[in-house]
Amino acid sequence: MGKIMVRCTQTGRSIETGMEMEAARFQRMPVFFSRTYCPHCRIHHEWFAAHAWVEDSRDREPFALA
Repeated sequence: MGKIMVRCTQTGRSIETGMEMEAARFQRMPVFFSRTYCPHCRIHHEWFAAHAWVEDSRDREPFALA
């Protein structure tokens, strides 16, 4: 199970939508439209599923503290 993500149109940073789904199931979903609050620019972004992706926590690279 992964987190459905979109990109902030103001900062270009990734945003968690609050939805989780398996990537294969997400790819089979019909096109849908949603809104997500962005903690980076503090506005709601409207987005289509075609602009979203599933990010599996196992795919994330751990970051190192400098």
